[in-house]
Amino acid sequence: MKEEAIRKYAGLMKELGLTGLEVKEDGYELRLEYGNKGVKAPETYVIPETKEVEKPATEAKKEEGIVISSPMVGVFYAASAENAEPFVHVGSNVKKGDTLCLIEAMKLMNEITAEEDGTILEIYASNGSIVEFGAPLFRIGR
Repeated sequence: MKEEAIRKYAGLMKELGLTGLEVKEDGYELRLEYGNKGVKAPETYVIPETKEVEKPATEAKKEEGIVISSPMVGVFYAASAENAEPFVHVGSNVKKGDTLCLIEAMKLMNEITAEEDGTILEIYASNGSIVEFGAPLFRIGR
């Protein structure tokens, strides 16, 4: 392989920010690597130990009940139409199977229903927001 071809590949590596390049051409095999020269060593971070803190009684109560999570990625809708009343509010009593919200995924509206009877204690998602798979939507207390 000619020197000008090697220089061309080295220039290409520099231009593209590559640290290594392997070329097989016309029966020749070439491997180029940039060494550590001028490369800053990675920084080391020390993470301090953390101690688990007891939660106040008010926070412990907040976690009571069951959490309804999103079964899919999509857009959360609290009501069936833009100007319609939301399906539920904080404090609403629901029965197993009642519609809590809609999630639009791939142009399909999917009803999310209550898994058991109870009262809506918290609504985590806001109308029109995108929710991820497994994201908490509601907390229902018994």
